[in-house]
Amino acid sequence: MKTLYIVRHAKSSWEHEGIKDIDRPLKKRGINDAYLISGILQKKINCPDVFVASCANRALHTAMIFSYTFNYPLANLKISKSLYNFSDGYLIKTVKALDDDFDTAIIFSHDHGINSFVNKFGDQKIAHVSTCGVIGITFDTSHWKNIKSGKTILSEFPKNYK
Repeated sequence: MKTLYIVRHAKSSWEHEGIKDIDRPLKKRGINDAYLISGILQKKINCPDVFVASCANRALHTAMIFSYTFNYPLANLKISKSLYNFSDGYLIKTVKALDDDFDTAIIFSHDHGINSFVNKFGDQKIAHVSTCGVIGITFDTSHWKNIKSGKTILSEFPKNYK
């Protein structure tokens, strides 16, 4: 059995002129939401075996907050340039390439790829994964490369707690 948690990065800021998209920081609301949702998640699940984040500042900052909440060593946080692609193809490749020694994984990525992924692999249709939303899916396999359809076991969104 493999369990995957996918987190859409927290709310980012558009107020900085001239900054590249990859460098956009989190807004204060995004930081607060990341602490809120990571705290809720930490009470519901065991610490995932591996944390993987897009190299974009907003995804990386969200992953760092979750790492802090779960006491996951930042030195072990894996950073993936390919997750910045906004396509579910790279998300699928990233998941399927995970080491089978990891039974649980948490991935921090972006809007389009996440929505497509959770609807392709989960058994519950999710209209929109909002910023800092988390979806958990289990797969009845012992190898990440063999994931097919899974069971959606968790969906958490900041708006449910405000």
